[in-house]
Amino acid sequence: MDGVLVHEGHAIPGAPEFVRALRDKGRPFLILTNNSIFTARDLRARLATSGIDVPEESIWTSALATAQFLHDQIPGGSAYAVGEAGLTTALYEAGYTLTESDPDYVVLGETRTYSFEAITKAIRLVLGGSRFICTNPDTTGPSQEGPLPATGAVAAMITSATGRKPYFVGKPNPMMFRSALNRIDAHSETTAMIGDRMDTDVVAGIEAGLYTYLVMTGSTTMGDVDRYPFRPSQVVDSVADLVDLV
Repeated sequence: MDGVLVHEGHAIPGAPEFVRALRDKGRPFLILTNNSIFTARDLRARLATSGIDVPEESIWTSALATAQFLHDQIPGGSAYAVGEAGLTTALYEAGYTLTESDPDYVVLGETRTYSFEAITKAIRLVLGGSRFICTNPDTTGPSQEGPLPATGAVAAMITSATGRKPYFVGKPNPMMFRSALNRIDAHSETTAMIGDRMDTDVVAGIEAGLYTYLVMTGSTTMGDVDRYPFRPSQVVDSVADLVDLV
């Protein structure tokens, strides 16, 4: 989503046309994001503001992927969640009970207001035997004032206090892409991934068996590509170059 379709709240040139072409041609697609703060409905509204019209069901967040993963593991289970509405809503809709009393899982997501009390509760529950899950491993998130500590950084704090490492569901775990493939009933051999980061999007796409496009409209430069021991299937300037391929 960020760096591929939008940048700082504005549509990247060619992005509205690319999404419109997908919809006009009836191509099944999902827009993925590691951000677990917002619900799919929230993100749909934000994309619409930038001029990109996307159905709510075509957005797949790390929170939704995490909720689906937990449902597959322990249907109707319980969780203590640290995060925003994007995470708690996804867990609720997956049939999970949110509780502080002996939950099956402690689920850590992203929030702009991490509570010391909530982190302390998470540490004690993990020490008490609750399984530790995180929506994504990103250590920082952007803000107008500069980087903010994100899920991965807070997870490291909990790991340091408990000795328990979490299972990260979001990118670069290919689990995120596999759950997305299942959601749209697609096969890896006939699916492509378009991303702007080598260390999350491209590596996860490769490990999920997808054809990978790297766009230059996000955080990666051509000079960065050669630093990695793997390469995308194809490098393009932006999604504008892919409209005719839809």
